[in-house]
Amino acid sequence: MQHIQIAGIQMSCESDPQCNLDRTIEKIEQAAALGANVVCLQELFNNRYFCQSETHAYFQLGEPIPGPTCQRLQSVAKQHKLVVIVPIFERRAPGVFHNSAAVIDADGSLLGSYRKMHIPDDPNYYEKFYFTPGDKGFLNWPTAAGNFGVCICWDQWFPEAARLTAMTGAQVLFYPTAIGWLAEDKQQYGESQLRAWQTMMRSHAIANGVFVVAVNRVGIEENIQFWGNSFVCDPYGNILVEANRDDEEIMLAQCDLSLIETARTHWPFLRDRRIDAYHDLTKRFLDP
Repeated sequence: MQHIQIAGIQMSCESDPQCNLDRTIEKIEQAAALGANVVCLQELFNNRYFCQSETHAYFQLGEPIPGPTCQRLQSVAKQHKLVVIVPIFERRAPGVFHNSAAVIDADGSLLGSYRKMHIPDDPNYYEKFYFTPGDKGFLNWPTAAGNFGVCICWDQWFPEAARLTAMTGAQVLFYPTAIGWLAEDKQQYGESQLRAWQTMMRSHAIANGVFVVAVNRVGIEENIQFWGNSFVCDPYGNILVEANRDDEEIMLAQCDLSLIETARTHWPFLRDRRIDAYHDLTKRFLDP
């Protein structure tokens, strides 16, 4: 396919994972009826964002990949001929959990999964307590709709992650996300934080000549007001569609993948990379 329609499901979440899954499937089916070829869900889509505290009981929310959630969405993907990006709290083994995303092809097959590489530890984002850093690297999956790479939330701030994913052949970078404001920060820093978030991912699109899809949640959960504003941008960084700030929404964007060739030949950043001079990127910092 050269022309695809991508849907992002921007939702609020309840405390019942099964209810969240049921509501998500309803929205996936609505997206399919609107002509979507690809659907991306938000980070940890079937749970409230539990990382606001360090609570051992939340480990019970983890499940394997493949597992019951993936299997149900594989059936939905096959029925509607959709590629679906499914962010999951993955239970890999006793005591080993990941913040992951499964990639399901349009025939219902499970192509694989990505494990979040960069794990934050900020106030109300205590993810290091729950998640082992990813160990699969940066990946690309050839699907029925195109070549897709996935990173997750905190990964979006790292240009290295976007670059390496694009270098695997990904035409679209998907960023399932759970990001928002703390009440004490919103008035002074809120707009700046949101625009920095968008600017960073738009820059990934430009620097790598790819489409970028960011899917965030909405609603207030404990101490965080999730700011929505899910968006899709093209390889020039132009925002094709942007969801609202407060409400649930099925965001739909028409993407012409042939634009990647045009962008990369007119802005040949990949051609002009000095790969012979970047070896110091593998160091933590360059001391004087």
